[in-house]
Amino acid sequence: MSKEVLIRPLITEKAETLSEKTAQYSFVVNKKANKLEIKKAVEDTYSVTVEAVNTMVMPGKSKIRNTRSGLQKGRKPSFKKAIITLSEGEEIDFFGDL
Repeated sequence: MSKEVLIRPLITEKAETLSEKTAQYSFVVNKKANKLEIKKAVEDTYSVTVEAVNTMVMPGKSKIRNTRSGLQKGRKPSFKKAIITLSEGEEIDFFGDL
């Protein structure tokens, strides 16, 4: 079930500073997943205790790029993002075996 809920971790500069300073980690999750399912999936996958889950739906964006044949218009899909707050002293290591 956790593979269906958690799609991938978000690894950006802002997410890295959040994880270093406040033990908050960002994930892209299934749009239909609720906070309880996300909490259970993170606890089962990474064996940590989750204190809080904040979710938000990031809207899709229109993209235009210029090519030889003219303008190409497209759209990026929307996705659901979850910010997980772990209990004191715990952390998730995404790059453990590198």
